[in-house]
Amino acid sequence: MPEAVASACDLLGLDPLTVANEGCLVAFVGSAAADRALSALRTLPEGRSAARIGEVLPQGPGGRVTVRTLVGARRVVDMPLGEQLPRIC
Repeated sequence: MPEAVASACDLLGLDPLTVANEGCLVAFVGSAAADRALSALRTLPEGRSAARIGEVLPQGPGGRVTVRTLVGARRVVDMPLGEQLPRIC
């Protein structure tokens, strides 16, 4: 995520994983195709900063998503509560 977004979320006490993110894509791609998918995305102006941000591991309970925090700990990423509010942009 761009440093400016991370800083703004930190300043406002927001979790960037649970706020609306127009123009963002998260794709689950098989490990054998991940490098090709990144290369293809990076050929587009909108995908120039595409990055691999995680991997699916066979260990642990199925369906659980964890994230490594800035201090190196892991926490479970909970499902967002409620519905996203529609916005007029």
